[in-house]
Amino acid sequence: MSEKKDYLKDIVKHIDIKQHNVISLVDAMKDMAFTARDLNRAANIYDMMIKDENCGIILTLAGSLFSAGLKKVVYDMIMNNMVDAIVSTGAVIVDQDFFEALGFKHYKGTKWVDDNEMRELHIDRIYDTFIDEDELRVCDDTTAAIFDSMKPGAYSSREFIWEFGKYLEENGGPKVDDSVIWAAYKKNVPIFVPAFSDCSAGFGFVMHQHKNPDNYVSCDSGKDFYELTKIKLHSKETGIFMIGGGVPKNFTQDIVVAADILQEDADMHKYAIQITVADERDGALSGSTLKEASSWGKVSTSFEQMVYAEATLAMPLIAGYAYHKGNWKNRKAREFQKIYQKEKAEA
Repeated sequence: MSEKKDYLKDIVKHIDIKQHNVISLVDAMKDMAFTARDLNRAANIYDMMIKDENCGIILTLAGSLFSAGLKKVVYDMIMNNMVDAIVSTGAVIVDQDFFEALGFKHYKGTKWVDDNEMRELHIDRIYDTFIDEDELRVCDDTTAAIFDSMKPGAYSSREFIWEFGKYLEENGGPKVDDSVIWAAYKKNVPIFVPAFSDCSAGFGFVMHQHKNPDNYVSCDSGKDFYELTKIKLHSKETGIFMIGGGVPKNFTQDIVVAADILQEDADMHKYAIQITVADERDGALSGSTLKEASSWGKVSTSFEQMVYAEATLAMPLIAGYAYHKGNWKNRKAREFQKIYQKEKAEA
């Protein structure tokens, strides 16, 4: 039987949109058809969000994105004021970003392996990507240690992720130069993980609450929803850039309805683009169109675009197009994290 080192040797590298000016390529797509033309329109809508001085931009992330090499794209979006808040699955933010911030890597692999052998070697497989399960356990343990250090009580996922950023800051910084959690911590970009227990942090909760049965921290999903809704209340105009679907997509679209309940006549998301490979025919959320969301009062149909493509292909083109257009250079950072810091100081 092979050894673990035989499989964990070729590191997945994150694509750098700064190094690839795709403007002419994406511009040429507007005169094509099918997904190419859709992608061109989506790229232009994202650039419109960035140019709109009244627009708060929310990025949603679902799927195995950072393990596949898209982490630096999001890092650069944060560092260059191209996004103001993030709503994500736990796997992307904790199992993939925080995991790499601790010094671990994802490795190029193949689906043509014996998964029983992978289990024997403690190697986890994400399609054609490998992860060291023993290193992932260190990530689990680290989240538990962070929970142990916090005052018992119920927190939003945003507060937990902020603590993760604080942990990295106070322990010499991340072991990589493109940590999304750390960048968001430094740039006051809140990160929400609505299904926070559905990741490495969930195992951290199990360990922490088992160790502290009477005094422990927990995640308040209602507080999560309310805090994200406050972003809509603070931004008359909003735009959403959605990668995949699922809980992050629905959570972010729903804040329009929540804001409308609280203040009435809340504006729908003015801009919306979604990259997905999901089909709409089964009525499931990930494939539901943005036009369908309009019937719920969530998304305006003025500037919306579905892009039916795999994220590793489409996201670098759309984000890279907006980056090289350069309109982010004149964009003021929203620093939505300060909404909650101000409320805490006044409490």
